[in-house]
Amino acid sequence: MITRRAATAGLATLLFGLGRRSGTAAPGASDPWLPLPGELVAAPGRRRLRPDAAAEAEILTLGDRLHPAFRLKAGAPLAFTFRNGTALPLSLHVQGMRGLNGMDGVGGLTQPPVAPGETFTYRQTPPDPGTLLIRPCVLGRSAEPLERGLSALLVVEEPAPPPVDLDVPLLIDDWSLGEDGALAPFPADAGPNPGGRLGNLLTVNGAPAPWRVEAPPGGRVRLRLANACNARAFRLRFDGLKATVIAVDGQPTDTFEPLRASLPLAPGSRYDLLVDLPAGAAETGRVVALVGNGFPLAEIAAAGDPGPARPAPSPLAPNGKLPSAIALEKAARKDVLIQGEDGKPAPWTLNGAAGDAAAPLLKVRRGSPVVLTLINRTPLVQPFHLHGHVFRLLHALDDGWQPYFLDTVQVPENKTVRIAFVADNPGRWLLASTAMERFDAGLWTWIEVS
Repeated sequence: MITRRAATAGLATLLFGLGRRSGTAAPGASDPWLPLPGELVAAPGRRRLRPDAAAEAEILTLGDRLHPAFRLKAGAPLAFTFRNGTALPLSLHVQGMRGLNGMDGVGGLTQPPVAPGETFTYRQTPPDPGTLLIRPCVLGRSAEPLERGLSALLVVEEPAPPPVDLDVPLLIDDWSLGEDGALAPFPADAGPNPGGRLGNLLTVNGAPAPWRVEAPPGGRVRLRLANACNARAFRLRFDGLKATVIAVDGQPTDTFEPLRASLPLAPGSRYDLLVDLPAGAAETGRVVALVGNGFPLAEIAAAGDPGPARPAPSPLAPNGKLPSAIALEKAARKDVLIQGEDGKPAPWTLNGAAGDAAAPLLKVRRGSPVVLTLINRTPLVQPFHLHGHVFRLLHALDDGWQPYFLDTVQVPENKTVRIAFVADNPGRWLLASTAMERFDAGLWTWIEVS
C-alpha cells in the first residue's frame, strides 16, 4: 500500500511567503471580479511566485490572468469560446455546474480534448446560482495544467444576494517550487509521491498569502473560498472572526457556524461564508489554513468608520430545483472500492480497475435515486467529485443525511461513506478523485444516466 509518509512528504517543507502581504481587497480598491469574456484564452506565462525567488515560474494564465475571478448575472448564459494557446491538450470543467453533459468539459469522455491552437465553444445557461470552480479536466492529463495555475473562480449571482460590505474571492492554491522559485519538475509518472503533488508555497488569488481585506468595524464580508490545490486538503480556522456558512459547494444551506471555528477544505471544495468583523477600529481577524503550525490565508481588518448594525445572518433562498427527499428504499446501489498499491505505474483503482471510458460504473434511468458506497481501503483521505449532480452525505446508519448538498466529498482513510442523489441529468457523468495526480493515474469512473 502507499505509505502515509510518502504522501505527506511535502508537509515537512517550509511554506515560503509566510506573513507577506501581497493582495488586498480594501474599500475603494479595484474590483477583484471580472466579467466573463467572449473568448477565454489559456496561455503560457511567467511569474515570480515567491517575491524573493531568483527565477520565475512557468505558469498558465486564463484570460491573461493567474487565478481570475469571474461573475455572471443570474439567468445569463455562460457562453465563451475557449482557445488553447498552450502546448498541452486541455478542456475546462466547471465544478459544481449541473449543466449539459456536452458542456461538462471532460476531455476524453464528454468531448475530445482541445488540441493546442484549437478552440471549443461552451454555451449553456447555469441552472443554479453559486460559487463554481473552473479547472482543467482531461483524462490522464490534468495534473500539470492545474499545477501551472490553470484555474479560476466563477460566481453565478443570486437574484437577491445578502447585503454585505464586500464580496471577496479567495482562490487557494499551492505550488511545488525549487530553491530558485521555478516549478519543480513534472515526472512522467507519480514518482516518489503517488499521493499527489504537495506544494511549499500557498497563494490566494495568485498572490502569496495572506490576502488582506479591509472593511468597516462591525461590518460584514462575504468570503467565497475554493481549493484549487492539486492534492492538498486542510482545515480552515477562523481567528477573531465570527463566520457563518451560507453555502457549501455552491448550494445554499441552512446557516451554521463552523464546529470549533474550523472547516475541512478538500481539493475542489467551496464555501460561501458571511464574516462579521469586530466592532473595534483596529482589530484584525484571520482565516488560517491548518498546515503545520498554521498558515494565514487572509487577514480581515476593521478600518474606517463603523458600518451600520447588521441583523443575524439569514439563509440564502433554497434551491427549489433540488429534491426535498430521496427515496433511499428505491435507490440503485453500488459499492465503489478505492484501493492503491505502491510501486506500480498506475497505483490507484476503483473496484479493481483504473478508469475506462468504455465501461460505466452504473447505468440508471433519468430520475432514479442512487446510493454509492465509497469504501476507502487506503491510508490516505480520498476526495471525490461527482459531475453534473449534487448529493447528500448519508448518516452512518442510512437513516438520514447531512443538511446540505455537496458535489465533492472526502472519504477518510480506511473508512466508508455513502452518498445519495437523484440522477436527474442525462449523460455520461464522471466520478473522480480531485487529487489530480491520482485522477491522472486512473482514479475515476463514470455513471450513465439515460
